[in-house]
Amino acid sequence: MKTISEHKCFGGVQGYYSHASKEIGLDMKFSVFRPPQAKSGKVPVLYYLAGLTCTEETFAIKAGAQHIAAELGLMLVAPDTSPRGANVPGETDSWDFGAGAGFYVDATCEPWAAHYRMYSYVSAELPAMIAGKFPADADRQGIFGHSMGGHGALVCALRNPDQYKSLSAFAPIAAPMRCPWGKKAFKGYLGDEHAAWQEYDASELIRRARFAGPILVDQGLADKFLSDQLYPEVFEAACRDAGQPLTLRRHEGYDHGYFFISTFMEDHLRHHASQLTA
Repeated sequence: MKTISEHKCFGGVQGYYSHASKEIGLDMKFSVFRPPQAKSGKVPVLYYLAGLTCTEETFAIKAGAQHIAAELGLMLVAPDTSPRGANVPGETDSWDFGAGAGFYVDATCEPWAAHYRMYSYVSAELPAMIAGKFPADADRQGIFGHSMGGHGALVCALRNPDQYKSLSAFAPIAAPMRCPWGKKAFKGYLGDEHAAWQEYDASELIRRARFAGPILVDQGLADKFLSDQLYPEVFEAACRDAGQPLTLRRHEGYDHGYFFISTFMEDHLRHHASQLTA
């Protein structure tokens, strides 16, 4: 692991790091906020998955999470959103597929399969490395995310219910098999077999894989992607049918960006802390 930079922040440390990833086959970057409580021992760790076009820096810079995380004693980890420098033909041709758009799946189609393995990276390799290199309590992990990252957080938690103790999302792509972003990503990374797509669609997974705790989702009603890309109502209905506790809050006037996210960040951190520090 290589330290890129570290900065004192709310009594803790905001750092940026890189390491050679076996899953990705390339160096991957990630950010970690260590709260002041980490000086005395292991603390709960909360993983944040960012959305399309974002990097490991976006959350740390824009979300305004560190001051509440310092109060609550939560470590915050945010990986990059895709491999970088894989040199796959076409990976930089569009903003919603390829570089910056790994979609948190393990690609099975060529030429993506060798490097685009973000699901295994964020759910297995990265947590193992964080537990080994930082004072993170691996028995108290939570996960949340935004948009594409909200999709990733829901999928990771539903597929690994024993690993994550808390779950939330901001404006997630909640039914990716139905929307243009999801169809493009799934077809490109996974091929035409819809059974493979279902393994990465939270609205499908919830029908057979309930999460043990309550799920919190916030959605802005002025979000320009709401009607054709996000489908929170599909996930809401699937949760209701499955008996999954879900709080889906809809907010007038809020859009898809980090002004919306930062407004409700404290609610999400306290939601996670209530389960991770119980």
